[in-house]
Amino acid sequence: MHTPYAVGHRGAAAVLPENTVRGFEYAIGLGCDYTECDVHLTRDSRLIVMHDTTVDRTTNGSGAIGDMTFDEIRALDAGDGLQVPTFVEVLSTTSTRIRLLCELKGEGVVEAAVGAVTQLGLPAQVVFTSFNMGRLKRVKEIDDTLEIGAILPNPSDDDIPMAHDLGATAIGVQYKNMSIRRVEQALDLGMHIRAWNPDELDEMKAMIGLGVSGVSSNRPDILVEHLRAEGMR
Repeated sequence: MHTPYAVGHRGAAAVLPENTVRGFEYAIGLGCDYTECDVHLTRDSRLIVMHDTTVDRTTNGSGAIGDMTFDEIRALDAGDGLQVPTFVEVLSTTSTRIRLLCELKGEGVVEAAVGAVTQLGLPAQVVFTSFNMGRLKRVKEIDDTLEIGAILPNPSDDDIPMAHDLGATAIGVQYKNMSIRRVEQALDLGMHIRAWNPDELDEMKAMIGLGVSGVSSNRPDILVEHLRAEGMR
């Protein structure tokens, strides 16, 4: 039986404050195969883990990340009294315990993120992902051995081969746009194809039924419990 890998999206975004160390620890504790984070640079060029370009939605502060210093962002509450983590803190948490999908957000992040992963000796544990193909290309220019994954919300017939030609080993597709055609197209090219982000059990089952390589979810607890119940864990 085909066993899809489980990804805790932003840790476990619908269970605990997203993109926090506690969320990543939770995904590890569940037995996820991967967790996913997003990286941005602060005004003083520190790499932090947050999804949006502003701090407004996920903290008690307001403002654009690129206009704020690391210390200003660090002083904020990211939910439940937790701090916004640095990328290095997240890498230290995930380390060799779980693989990490690192989504490259904003300008200038590629060099900083690749540098952090390389310095900690964790290239084999990290897949750099992006909607922006230029950022993925830049990763490969810095070090062709690094793994990249393209995020293609609703790929055309040409998008998956294009990602393959860039050197991507995996693609992520918005689950509502997933089809057997896309799954077969990716698998035929030797690529992983991941569905994001079904959060209801029926949606997860539908994705697994299509034969996807992996499922990313804000409710990895539901996903992992289902995989265990089906003997896939």
